[in-house]
Amino acid sequence: MTARELDAAAIHDPALRAAYATCRKLNARHGRTYFLATRLLPADRRPAVHALYGFARRADDIVDDLDTDATPDERARALLAFEQRLADGLAHGTAEEPVIRALVHTAAVYGIDHRHFTDFMASMRSDLTVTEYASWGELGGYTHGSAAVIGLQMLPVLGTVVPREEAAPYAADLGVAFQLSNFLRDVGEDLDRGRVYLPADLLTAHGVDRQLLLHSRASGLRDPRITSALRAAAAYNREIYRRALPGIALLAPESRPCIRTAFVLYGGILDAIEADGYAVLHRRAVVSRARRAAVALDGLVRALAARSAPRSAATPRRAAPRCTLPVADAPRTGRPHRDPAVPGAEREDAA
Repeated sequence: MTARELDAAAIHDPALRAAYATCRKLNARHGRTYFLATRLLPADRRPAVHALYGFARRADDIVDDLDTDATPDERARALLAFEQRLADGLAHGTAEEPVIRALVHTAAVYGIDHRHFTDFMASMRSDLTVTEYASWGELGGYTHGSAAVIGLQMLPVLGTVVPREEAAPYAADLGVAFQLSNFLRDVGEDLDRGRVYLPADLLTAHGVDRQLLLHSRASGLRDPRITSALRAAAAYNREIYRRALPGIALLAPESRPCIRTAFVLYGGILDAIEADGYAVLHRRAVVSRARRAAVALDGLVRALAARSAPRSAATPRRAAPRCTLPVADAPRTGRPHRDPAVPGAEREDAA
């Protein structure tokens, strides 16, 4: 976290600055697409986005880190302890753990509904026991907590030119679109974790089951039935992107370049998957550096133009963030995961 960003966000307490710095490092290391898009936001809003990412990443690592030999029971206990620290932090307005400290501060400053965090944690818990989904509708219950709420968490930080509730459905859709792209990119890695996020009814319609996926993964052999199922899933994903697109115009002008850049880069994952022949069971599809650079440059030009443009009655200034520390805890309600609207935090190592 640069001192300029922290100063711009009026974050002066040394411990809080260190907490935000921890979140920024997590974002820079693990969420390349997310981090790149965040750089296009005004400096005062970047720390909040890093805090949201850092929190989601930390929770996701408890569930999915393949570099540890923790048992499912140990992961469940660690996740429960993390969730309790989150609840305590939200209730008391601060926390010792850096990612929770930064998140609690961001939630208070921007008035983020605590239910978005409890819904997220509910989906994280489901990843400890649920290994497949019967239909898109069933998967939608999971992606509400793992992705849609990421978009809803981001919305107060980004600001809107309409009442927030009008922009909320688009933000939720965009979070889901990002995550579905990650799911398609990571089919092979998720299978190694014992999970299949592609709905069973979609796979069955194309003659695919878990055993065929495992055989293809282990043998390295391609199967046209799998390619057909992946192509159908990508088409569904593109429809969610189309549904979310009008929401970008509802954001504050200075935030649109960030989200537009994320929109193009995450959508580019689908292009890369298609160009690679839907070989995601065998290798990760990657958006080229040249493509990323071109999209980032376009986003930078748009961001500079938005910041220098005169404001009019049609594009009102975003209301100043409100700080409400301490914040009362939200009720523990949620739906049955994951890398951030920008989103899909979840687990987004490289687009």
